[in-house]
Amino acid sequence: MTTGLEINDSSLPLRRDVKKLGNILGEILVFHGGTELLDKVEKIRAMCKTIRNEEDKQTYHLLKQEISNLSPPIRRQVIRAFSVYFHLINAAEQNHRIRRRREYQLQSEVNVQPGSIESAIVSLKENKITPEIIQSVLHTISLELIITAHPTEATKRSILEIQKRIATILKNQDNPLLSKKERIKLEESLFNEVTALWQTDELRHRKPTVIDEVRNGLYYFDQTLFDVLPDIHQEVEDCLAEHYPDKEWQVPNFLRFGSWIGGDRDGNPNVTTEVTWETLHKQQRLVLKKYKAVLVELMKRYSHSTTRVKVSEELVRSVNKEEDLYLSEDKKWTVATEVYRRKFAIILERLKQVGNTELGYHSSDELLEDLLMIQRSSYQHHPSNHDLKLLKKLIRQVKLFGFHLATLDIRNHSGEHEAAITEILQKVGITENYAALAEDEKLGMLEKLLQDPRPLLLIHEDYSADTQEILAVFQLIKNAHQKFGKRSISVYLISMTQSASDLLEVLLLAKEAGIYRLHSDGTIETDINVAPLLETIDDLVSGPQIMETLFRMPLYRNHLQKNSDQQEIMLGYSDGSKDGGTLTANWQLYSAQLEISEMARKHGIALKFFHGRGGSLGRGGGPLHKSLLSQPVETLGDGVKITEQGEVLSSRYLLEDIAYRSLEQATSTLLKAATHVLKKSVHGHLRDESWVRAMGQVSEAALAKYQSLVFQDPEFLVYFNQATPLKELADLNIGSRPMARKNSNKFENLRAIPWVFAWTQSRQLFPAWYAAGTGLESFASKSTDNLVILQEMYRDWTFFRSTIDNLQMALMKADITTAKEYSSLVADQAIAERIFGNIVEEYNKTKNILLKITGDEELLDHTPNIQESVHRRNPYVDPLNFLQVELIKELRSVEEPDDELITQVLLTISGIAAGLRNTG
Repeated sequence: MTTGLEINDSSLPLRRDVKKLGNILGEILVFHGGTELLDKVEKIRAMCKTIRNEEDKQTYHLLKQEISNLSPPIRRQVIRAFSVYFHLINAAEQNHRIRRRREYQLQSEVNVQPGSIESAIVSLKENKITPEIIQSVLHTISLELIITAHPTEATKRSILEIQKRIATILKNQDNPLLSKKERIKLEESLFNEVTALWQTDELRHRKPTVIDEVRNGLYYFDQTLFDVLPDIHQEVEDCLAEHYPDKEWQVPNFLRFGSWIGGDRDGNPNVTTEVTWETLHKQQRLVLKKYKAVLVELMKRYSHSTTRVKVSEELVRSVNKEEDLYLSEDKKWTVATEVYRRKFAIILERLKQVGNTELGYHSSDELLEDLLMIQRSSYQHHPSNHDLKLLKKLIRQVKLFGFHLATLDIRNHSGEHEAAITEILQKVGITENYAALAEDEKLGMLEKLLQDPRPLLLIHEDYSADTQEILAVFQLIKNAHQKFGKRSISVYLISMTQSASDLLEVLLLAKEAGIYRLHSDGTIETDINVAPLLETIDDLVSGPQIMETLFRMPLYRNHLQKNSDQQEIMLGYSDGSKDGGTLTANWQLYSAQLEISEMARKHGIALKFFHGRGGSLGRGGGPLHKSLLSQPVETLGDGVKITEQGEVLSSRYLLEDIAYRSLEQATSTLLKAATHVLKKSVHGHLRDESWVRAMGQVSEAALAKYQSLVFQDPEFLVYFNQATPLKELADLNIGSRPMARKNSNKFENLRAIPWVFAWTQSRQLFPAWYAAGTGLESFASKSTDNLVILQEMYRDWTFFRSTIDNLQMALMKADITTAKEYSSLVADQAIAERIFGNIVEEYNKTKNILLKITGDEELLDHTPNIQESVHRRNPYVDPLNFLQVELIKELRSVEEPDDELITQVLLTISGIAAGLRNTG
């Protein structure tokens, strides 16, 4: 199976790998389907390439005929051939990223890799940033990345593991010191892995459970994150020591990972308290297993004998005191002079007993103190300028991961809390219908109840199942704090927050569980952060007023005081984009951050914004470091949280080198941006007031354009439902959550994930770019100076540059020619032609104005690697799109389709997702 790539010297090694993998796949196709299968695949690919290079109508009709003539058995093989090819390209491209990083490392004395931690430290030194400022920044910055399961990875774990092994083999093949035999062995291994990939079923046979999703998330902690996170911190410390050698550096844990998987209850009835508890247990079991493995290795290395070195009296006393207490005779280390090994035997046994007996550690702080004791002792006999890195890394890991591994956020819908409070207050005779009260009445009542130390709940009263479940969640949080530590669950997120009472309701429920405690002297204790989620355009507009109302309440301020005077606010990218289009949503998000930040500063409150970005462009996706750059720079200093959606986990965290690169780019960006803020120097983050006014006008015009089609055209939803594979997505088994809230067919209840996924599959990528062109063009056309203003904004404003670059990426991945095929699925072709014509017109308008703003001749001229990757994939994605359209027509034309037909549709969906590297 050949590649058909154009020659580009900068990607020569990548093209070599792709060609090699393509040839192996071709050999496998011949083995399984004969030359007929390979010839058929090659013929279809060549036709698609011809159509892309020249608008050849004759070839186009021949292609359609070729596809419609495929018999079902060979059609399935053809679909799989193109799908498998994308998994191979993905592995090759990941390895090429690793290769490029290694090349920079080899040239480190000449070229420092852009976006590396070292590049950030070098930049700070060149700009004469003092060590004192840098140390201050390190103690203030914070980046938390929260893994989620929605949408979960469309690719099965077994496929991902094969991809990982293929990438590893390609990496090993780059070793110039390989012998002939070693090279032959690697070639054989590569062939066997590609064969295994072809012979592995790529579709799940059942919908994953929440616990399946938990296992998938933990896989990345096990494989890469447990080691990469401490390595990032160590790299910062090493680079600072190299470039600022006169200072003793202290690098706190500024980078952490958390999770929603198993705690996100919003719209997912499968996330029960039992599931959340099991999630916490699984996380603890994994982190304890990881610690044990490191401790066994340390035990091997710490063979020091007191006949050779002097260890601390503190350590000797500890061992003599604890050996009989914690170890039976058969578990004691038998060599008395090997004190470190005796201590490690005690530590290992206490770890094994965690959660089982009183002999186990009660908290990770106890383990940490034992490790620090060993470190202090080792300083007595080990040169101080040569750290014992493995022990130092384990100490960092215990500080990062505790006994809980990752902080689990709990999220639930505001309506669930209101319903529970309504029932509870009705039972005790306080008010018959709390939900029907006006907002000021609710606030008055909630304040009064929160200032009353007496409980509300009646011991023997029966509550509805829904209310009991809500109460059980808060009791679970209390139990989790006791068993796994308070860091195990620290934030309660309220989706669809629309008023200040939504937050106070959660505090009241927390009070009933004892997580929020009011003492008789009026003082409070609180063990939970309550965070609103502002999602829709309306919510973003009203967000500042909601928070101001709370910040003015003495009761709520007391609660914040116990949380270091910091408020977390989550911003949703998906629903805002679905309601108002991507450009308007991004501007409303940016504006809301500015307004809330300014107001919070007046109240002396620090804000941590939690960005609920999706993996795909239509849901705020893009590279992690660019996500940081697109925020108002003044909001980065108090801490940032960003979701890492299920679909990006494999591309960012499957391979250790790529996980490291993604996280070091984010660290580099955060370090430089936060330092600029502290130094009051924001070059590259300029925000001229004329630009803010310009964006307001652009956003207003874009919103009007978007809503005129999506909400005001009565036939738009007909087009969307029929011209995309929305109906077919439900069978793909890629997530535990229903596709719609309340299982409703209404547009407002459709989740943003299937909304984006369906448009992506049809190559229209509508949510990622539609209406942006009208917004930008309407502003540019008002004055000859306005285009110049937009060009200045692109050059000097990181938010605007990131927005424009994401629009370019969206247009690049979209394909109008292929998308036209899907309009043939609409029963009423008059509707199809009118709405698709609208989409095409807006696409062309958007592309033209983007090129004027950037000054480029083609989209993404400034990022040739991405540009080439899209070009490389297109001739292989197109056949899957053509096949998908034919199959959907056939599927929708029969009342009871057979399983094979459904399977083939799902194979095209999975293949296109792999080809575009996006689901929803």
